[in-house]
Amino acid sequence: MSKRLQVILPDSEMDQIRRLARRDQVTVGEWVRRVLRQAQSSRPVQDKEFKLKAIRKAVEYSFPTADIDQMLEEIEHGYHK
Repeated sequence: MSKRLQVILPDSEMDQIRRLARRDQVTVGEWVRRVLRQAQSSRPVQDKEFKLKAIRKAVEYSFPTADIDQMLEEIEHGYHK
């Protein structure tokens, strides 16, 4: 389902947005949707405290691992079985 968003802008800003949309050969609505999507994708979904908490929790664990060259060799060996 779609929702309508109404934003009140001064005439000068609206004129500038119209010019930018025309330059990109899209409607004002499409131009605004693109700009909103771009802004949304450039912002983190979670705040930094949430991310730091996850990292702190993850370092509490100790998982077996090996040297990267050894792991790659074992992976390659597994391909040839």
